[in-house]
Amino acid sequence: MNIEKYILAVVTTNPKRVPSGATVFVCDNKEDMDNYAVNLEAILDGIAHAITDEVYIIVKH
Repeated sequence: MNIEKYILAVVTTNPKRVPSGATVFVCDNKEDMDNYAVNLEAILDGIAHAITDEVYIIVKH
């Protein structure tokens, strides 16, 4: 199975801004959110994209 062009995870400080059905990592502050995004990029072999100041998505291209 090859997963491409999917949102693998969402990292946020505001869970109300994230749709249901996604794998969501809720962080206490922006610094934690940035750290989660960087680590998840490496773990999932994906790319982090900042959607807003409160939301990153990790995608596989």
